[in-house]
Amino acid sequence: MTAPRAEGFAFRVIAQDGHARAAELTTPHAVIPLPTFMPVGTQGSVKTLTMDEVASTGARIVLGNTYHLMLRPGAEAIDAHGGLRGFTRWPHAMLTDSGGFQAFSLATMLGAKGDKAQKTGTKSSTSLVKRTSDGFSFRSHLDGSKHHLSPEEAVRIQGLIGADIQMQLDVCPPGDAPRAAVEEAVRETTRWAKRALAAPRRPTQALFGIIQGGTHADLRRAHAEELAALDVGFDGLALGGFSVGEPIEKMVETLAEMAHEVDPERPRYLMGVGTPFDLLAGIEHGIDMFDCVLPTRNARNGQALTRFGKVVIKQARFKDDLRLLDSACSCHACTGGYSRAYLRHLYMAGEVLALRLFSLHNLHFYGELMAGSRRAITEGRYAAYQRQLEDSMRLGNADG
Repeated sequence: MTAPRAEGFAFRVIAQDGHARAAELTTPHAVIPLPTFMPVGTQGSVKTLTMDEVASTGARIVLGNTYHLMLRPGAEAIDAHGGLRGFTRWPHAMLTDSGGFQAFSLATMLGAKGDKAQKTGTKSSTSLVKRTSDGFSFRSHLDGSKHHLSPEEAVRIQGLIGADIQMQLDVCPPGDAPRAAVEEAVRETTRWAKRALAAPRRPTQALFGIIQGGTHADLRRAHAEELAALDVGFDGLALGGFSVGEPIEKMVETLAEMAHEVDPERPRYLMGVGTPFDLLAGIEHGIDMFDCVLPTRNARNGQALTRFGKVVIKQARFKDDLRLLDSACSCHACTGGYSRAYLRHLYMAGEVLALRLFSLHNLHFYGELMAGSRRAITEGRYAAYQRQLEDSMRLGNADG
């Protein structure tokens, strides 16, 4: 199966086991084996790690945050340094989000403050974000300066940032939004999709559309079909608007109903998700690409993710524990022989090395989960692989 659109791009499915599929996405700067996990480099950096260290986890594509990078250091400054790849010294592929989710997050955060302000009688700050039919107008969280993101401006900014893969600007409703609000988000996202596709774009930059619909499988299915049928096609299709407050069980149910029906000739990307269990479920239902801050954020909170569950290193039980985090892991923390006792000492002492080693370990774990999934799909045993790993993580003795 192939669906090349942007120059230098191609997509092909290598093997399929149930709805799970092993595939290959070719971009101008990397050939990416799928399924894959994209480490998140919000500010142009995967926190605490060098780009060489990120690549050592098996990652061949990382995510940059359009909202944060357009505010600091600015898209033009990044463009002057050869784009985000040249700026960060990352030699492989880059994907940038559109900034729409940050507008949603900022509005949600300020809305919560507004609710509190209403109860206390203080002034609300919700006016910092406003959505119109033309996009999002907002004030920078850094200095209060005014900015506007339209579908066309999102494409222009991502073009300057130099992403291999751009995301369209979309409307992301909260997880508890009523159906009418979700339906409106779908309609607006489709209108913005058409505008994004019509906007000037460098021929070597791909553009992905974003499917909305909350946990309503019928809305998701219809929106996926609508975006796939647009005359000027997207290079891939993403499922946005998940992990925004809805029960995880509802997300998985929705994926089970419709994810495998999204156009099979394009890569499928589940945005902002999630835990190892979420990734395994996504792969089961036909997802190819994932991103999430969880592995590095948990690392900075002293949590290591392993085949045998989560190690919360600050717990006293690890003070004299001479075991490795995971004897089968290929990260430097494990192959270097660092014990849990030493890692706990580093973390409790506030040493930055602890955060680096945990971050490296967690991204290695995610990379190895992806590689194991690809092997299992190719060998026709994905269901057994998923069940064994899930059982091991639930019933293991990482904290014992």
